[in-house]
Amino acid sequence: MSTAPAPVPMPQAGEIAAPPETYLHELARRLFRQPAAVIGVIFLALVIVPAIFAPIVAPYDPLAQGLGAPFTPPTLQHLFGTDQFGRDVLSRVIYGGRLSLSIGIIAVAIGLVGGLVLGFAAGFAGGWADEGVMRFVDFMLAFPGILLAIAVVIMLGPSLGNLMIAVGVGGIPGFARLIRGSVLAAKEEEFVHAAQALGASSLKVMARHILPNILAPIVVLITVSLADAILAGTGLSYLGLGAKPPTPEWGLMLSDGRDYMQVAWWVSTFPGIAITLAVVGINILGDAMRNAIDPRLRGRV
Repeated sequence: MSTAPAPVPMPQAGEIAAPPETYLHELARRLFRQPAAVIGVIFLALVIVPAIFAPIVAPYDPLAQGLGAPFTPPTLQHLFGTDQFGRDVLSRVIYGGRLSLSIGIIAVAIGLVGGLVLGFAAGFAGGWADEGVMRFVDFMLAFPGILLAIAVVIMLGPSLGNLMIAVGVGGIPGFARLIRGSVLAAKEEEFVHAAQALGASSLKVMARHILPNILAPIVVLITVSLADAILAGTGLSYLGLGAKPPTPEWGLMLSDGRDYMQVAWWVSTFPGIAITLAVVGINILGDAMRNAIDPRLRGRV
């Protein structure tokens, strides 16, 4: 005696079937259920939004001198005061966000690309390639990231472009080690063996089957590395190895105001606050993203 399958319930008249929740929607929901993620977004918005709309929100030209008396304290006309040349500190902080954040983003992109190449070469190829790549990465890790970046800047010459390259090179070992470990685990999965058995090329297997499945830890490392890259970039500019005067850049502004802290604390304080907001916001958001992505922690969010 056969039984008919149970009918699929249909939406009633006037009802609209809810679309299925995608992975990105689920991830965003888990992410923003955490108060830390909201705080991180607020901190970042305080520096990113003004930087994006700098020509609109900045009250003055960041390079214009004589806008007020030198070392004018914060007033309604100059909310962050003026520096030794009478330039508006608020305008320079806003425009400096464009440069400092760009340095961090480009440096992380360089580190990510280099880490992807080395990590996949080591993890997927294995054998002598793995051994050679990892010994090279170990050699790079023997030097602290900031010292490695300083060495690269000294070899290439101090400039903004070389600063981005130097900070990016310093981030390659971290990405390479993480990606190698993730590739070693992913390439043993059954779906990878199935793709190889069907004749898929190594490049196709890496791009279509392995890379999408190792993105979660990479995204978390990107957020952490972005904060480190901003700190490294501003630190090198502070030492005179990056941006050059009169460029508005947070690290250079800290350097300009360090000799006047007793008479004009605002020249260095407000760029320092901007750096703190950016770095703390990125780190908080990165921790929240790790909690949202890591399946072992999903029960907590």
